[in-house]
Amino acid sequence: MSDERELLRRTAELAGDFLDSLDERPVFPRDSTADIAEALGGPLPEVPSDPLEVVELMAREIDRGVVATAGGRYFGYVTGSALPATIGADWLTTVWDQCAGLGALGPSAMVVEEIAGDWLKDIFGLPGETSFAITTGCQMAHVTALAAARQHVLFERGWDVREGGLAGSPPITVVVGALRHVTVDRALRLLGIGSSQLVVVPADSQGRMEAAGLRAALAEIDGPAIVCAQAGEVNTGSYDPFPEIVEIVRATDAWLHVDGAFGLWVAASPTRRQLVDGVTLADSWATDGHKWLNVPYDCGLMFCTHPAAHNASMTMKAAYFEGQGKWIRDAVDWTPESSRRGRAFTVYAALRSLGREGLADLVDRCCELADRFAGEIERLPGCELLNDVVINQVLFRFGDDETTLGVLDEVQRSGEAWMGGTTWDGRAAIRVAVSSWRTTEADIDRTVAAFEGALVTV
Repeated sequence: MSDERELLRRTAELAGDFLDSLDERPVFPRDSTADIAEALGGPLPEVPSDPLEVVELMAREIDRGVVATAGGRYFGYVTGSALPATIGADWLTTVWDQCAGLGALGPSAMVVEEIAGDWLKDIFGLPGETSFAITTGCQMAHVTALAAARQHVLFERGWDVREGGLAGSPPITVVVGALRHVTVDRALRLLGIGSSQLVVVPADSQGRMEAAGLRAALAEIDGPAIVCAQAGEVNTGSYDPFPEIVEIVRATDAWLHVDGAFGLWVAASPTRRQLVDGVTLADSWATDGHKWLNVPYDCGLMFCTHPAAHNASMTMKAAYFEGQGKWIRDAVDWTPESSRRGRAFTVYAALRSLGREGLADLVDRCCELADRFAGEIERLPGCELLNDVVINQVLFRFGDDETTLGVLDEVQRSGEAWMGGTTWDGRAAIRVAVSSWRTTEADIDRTVAAFEGALVTV
């Protein structure tokens, strides 16, 4: 046990050293992956190694290729930084090593998951009877929600997917926006719904689904239908017009699913929650905890107002599950996974440490810093702001595609900040997503200065 304590003590030191380095280390690593592979690879050792030596080796060599997503100047892929309480909770989750699928494997995990689910429903303003699941990420949250949708819309037409599968079932039509996230298509594909079953509704200049197009699309559908709307377009941060969408969908028997991977979190902000007016009247929602809630990877969240359909699409039974006592809920009945990490522990830690006010402040600060970045970057020569900055996303470009990509490359290689490139309206663009609790005004100013320097070089 003394050796284990020394290992944990040294690991904590190494972790602290990494966090201390975030302000000065390059945001994207400069070491080659070949060098890292050479240091770590080779034949599998024939004999055991000292655990402390293994940790020291990993900390030394893997650190050379670690992207500083935990820092304040990483603006790619809407990635948050783990809050202090969630880091501690995540370490304890590993030490406790609970399989959070069955109550018999982790009673506390079930209790904490139920509490976290109730708190999240309160934050998002969802009905109390709404069911929920904690998954690996928003991709699997979509799969879970759309599996429930598939179960429901087919059952309403007299077909039970659990019994009959999809062969011979009434075909499902899915109505989506032109600028939906790619994970929606993949989730549908995993559920046996192909691209030929999609009806694509045009999007406006900010990426919002056009309500008139949705109305026209649904009017042509005779059969089970699912509508996928979006809270937070991945480039612009724009929101589909939910009040109109809800009115249109509710005039039919279609299911309404909301992709709120990061944008759903504005519901926590009293000053911004009007952006999701009407969203609580949907049938299902998917979002990420490891984005704007700033918990460690991997954490997706799904909610559903049809618990029976949700449960029917996920539940499984086995003889060896019986006789183990009654729990608040067995998560295997609500998620695609049986063996699953206790992800609710970090969600609970984040919500408990932030409280309602802290979560609202986290969302608002990120939005305010995005506004600051947009205002400063727009002053640089040749910069064109491409979106209305409504939350934490800033989309911009410099002159032509060559200049835009050249400036982006210079900033990325400088190590001062990292953000991704994208294509918008057929042209190269740069996307900045402010999602980390660590980001400060100084980080924004350093990033703008990096762009200013890059413009001189390109």
